[in-house]
Amino acid sequence: ESPPYHTAFSSPRELVQFIQQLRALSDGKPVGFKLCIGHKSEFIAICKAMISLDTYPDFITVDGGEGGTGAAPQEFSNYVGAPLLDGLAFVEDVLCGLNIRHHIKIVASGKILTGFHMARAAALGADACNCARAMMLAVGCIQALICNTNRCPTGVATQDPKLTKGLVVEDKRERVANFHKNTVKTFVELMGAAGLRGMQDITRSHVYRRVSLTAMFTFEEIFPSVRAGSFISGNVPEKYKADYTYASEERWGIHTVGSWSDDNTKEKVEVAQTATDNHI
Repeated sequence: ESPPYHTAFSSPRELVQFIQQLRALSDGKPVGFKLCIGHKSEFIAICKAMISLDTYPDFITVDGGEGGTGAAPQEFSNYVGAPLLDGLAFVEDVLCGLNIRHHIKIVASGKILTGFHMARAAALGADACNCARAMMLAVGCIQALICNTNRCPTGVATQDPKLTKGLVVEDKRERVANFHKNTVKTFVELMGAAGLRGMQDITRSHVYRRVSLTAMFTFEEIFPSVRAGSFISGNVPEKYKADYTYASEERWGIHTVGSWSDDNTKEKVEVAQTATDNHI
């Protein structure tokens, strides 16, 4: 699990400066960060800092609250963080709305198991997908949930020689390679069945989600797309407006009713309250 704070930076602006530092130290190698969306204003604040410093990560990996490791506390795995689809759509919307999407690749991570999961992520803006859980299962994981104890019974998550001998690399490498090959194949077949040339052509209108026994909506209806640069021109969607207003590159944090200075208007306080009620 991620730590509650980092010693290398203490604000969105310092995070982006840290990206600058890493890029310089790595002689220009790709630099990015991974996050699971929590408070929307904090991600928007990072984006504002990117624009202010004219510095952008090469990639952002969006993890879902449904992702995780067997070493994670059960309450964290079950309840912490926004689900992948919601977080992914939000990140795509903000980057497009601020007209900085072209600088950054988006990687989706969070129970990506099948070709359809890849297509679904691509429809919401992913340029690539990470697959951890399914690959672990292919290599022999039985989800014993003791990854951090060095006692993994299958030899996958341990350095104990008595246990690692249970993982026969010559056998497992074939299983992993076959899983990867055929998962990508099903994704390509889905693109072809939809009449698309590649993942860059799939849109939110291509994927439907049943929301009740009698209703089914496209992702475009559930997660309406944002026009490039619309946030800059003042056209911020209502569901993001309070978070966008509050977000500051100089601080982390969420808005509460009392978080505005005394000389601000009652209207701003009401906006802050609305945002607090809408937080995941």
